[in-house]
Amino acid sequence: MDENTKQDRVDQPRIPNVPPSEIKRVEAEALKQKREAETSDSTKESIIYWQGDDRVPGSLKVLKKTMTEVIGLGVSFDVVMREMTFGGKKAALLFLNGFTNDIVVSEILSRLTYLTPEDVSNHALGEIMTRYIPHVQVEEDARLSKVVDEVLSGLCALFIEGANSAIILDTRQYPVRGLEEPAVEKVVRGARDGFTETIVTNINLVRRRLRDPGLHVEIMKVGNRTRTDVCLMFIDDIVDRTQVEAIRRKIEQLNIEGLPLGDKQLEEAIVNKGWHPYPLVRYSERPDVVSSHLLEGRVVVMVDTSPSVMIMPTTFFDLCMHAEENRQTPFMGTYLRWVRFAGIFASMFLLPLWMLLVIHPELKPPALDIIGPQENVKLPIIAQFLIVEFGVDLLRLAAVHTPTPLASAMGLIAAILIGDIAVKTGLFVNEVVLYMAVAAIGMFATPSYELGLANRMVRLLLLIVTAMFGVKGLVIGTTLLILGLTTHRSYNSSYLWPFIPFSAKAMGEVLFRKPLLTSTRRPSINKTRDNTKMGSDMNPGGEQ
Repeated sequence: MDENTKQDRVDQPRIPNVPPSEIKRVEAEALKQKREAETSDSTKESIIYWQGDDRVPGSLKVLKKTMTEVIGLGVSFDVVMREMTFGGKKAALLFLNGFTNDIVVSEILSRLTYLTPEDVSNHALGEIMTRYIPHVQVEEDARLSKVVDEVLSGLCALFIEGANSAIILDTRQYPVRGLEEPAVEKVVRGARDGFTETIVTNINLVRRRLRDPGLHVEIMKVGNRTRTDVCLMFIDDIVDRTQVEAIRRKIEQLNIEGLPLGDKQLEEAIVNKGWHPYPLVRYSERPDVVSSHLLEGRVVVMVDTSPSVMIMPTTFFDLCMHAEENRQTPFMGTYLRWVRFAGIFASMFLLPLWMLLVIHPELKPPALDIIGPQENVKLPIIAQFLIVEFGVDLLRLAAVHTPTPLASAMGLIAAILIGDIAVKTGLFVNEVVLYMAVAAIGMFATPSYELGLANRMVRLLLLIVTAMFGVKGLVIGTTLLILGLTTHRSYNSSYLWPFIPFSAKAMGEVLFRKPLLTSTRRPSINKTRDNTKMGSDMNPGGEQ
């Protein structure tokens, strides 16, 4: 009689002269109370609670009991434990139905069925793993919590009777949508593939463009419950290793339940922990954009189930760049960049400046009399702007939830029934609707959606302080904005670089899209180990 069988008999309650039905009732009641008393926050805690330790049990019977309580074996229909015999040894295969590639698993099991008792000695697990499993990604682990976490990630676990470890097989087959161009980063001419919700696919899209042996991809799990895969990607011989270590340490030290909402929750946990509206990371869904930033010495963080990735560190001017500028000639790229800068400036300052000239007409030059307003209504200008501001936000939210076939109809309602009729009834003046439309276009022309929202909030605050304090309010508000952005730092990097601190050459790179062969230095803000892009013989200038 083996130790496991003895332990099972010891664990049975010994109640003399009691009917078996009463014993079962007592056992069921004790099990119910134990289930209700469990407060485990992680897989390891739950296994220790039910089993006493975190080792893979040698008895498949004990293993089955533990899996019933920990992951709902026999309760959840997609949790499957397939019991069988190989070479005279009892075995069990644990996996999630739907995450497993049936063809690969069937091929592995078919080979194991040919084993005879002579093929398997006392070291059955090691021999099966090294000699009889024709698969690439195979590992052995004695920690049951690690095995369960891998199974919940989509892997298979093979248990052998009498062995205190398990074989983990990577036979995952995740549901994944097709590669599509990102909706918020479209280009007229360029690649049409974008990231998906599967982290392995996203890594492959980057590796397809960067075949550099120095490209490192580190994987970590975050969340006591979700065990979400988080990937840290960088080029080792370019990136600042101190920065990589700082980001890695922050991710590893996280003690949270999980990341069900993906990368945005991770950003709040490790980067932007306060109430500052401006983003400290750049989000991108384009593999070509991510690859170019990796070559500049940036660090990329990917989160499984998120189709966008985080690029760190970033600056205000980085968030104003778009891939379309690099898909055109340097001259046209510069023109597009300036148009975009003008739109971003208009989205922040056009409405406060116009309202200031309306409140204080003595500041308006005679040549600008055309800007109006040409007629007055009962509502104050600031009230009109606030109503239109909230109205535009309401329309934007409605557009997100409007079915695609009805989007055009909603646009007609917003443009004709609301805007035109509101002006004709005397609720708004024409100029308020016009300038608000220009500011909204500037917000939507901002490449970074998060930056556009932050600029919109700044515009709203500038409108209020300008209405209350006039010129002083606009000047003080703008000054406080610049000071707030200056003190805002993305991993110890100045947010307004290269404007503050000022770097003439780097500022030229921001204002002008330079030809490829003349841009030979990586941005100095990244503190790269190798700041030369193409070799010293092609670099006539100094560091940015």
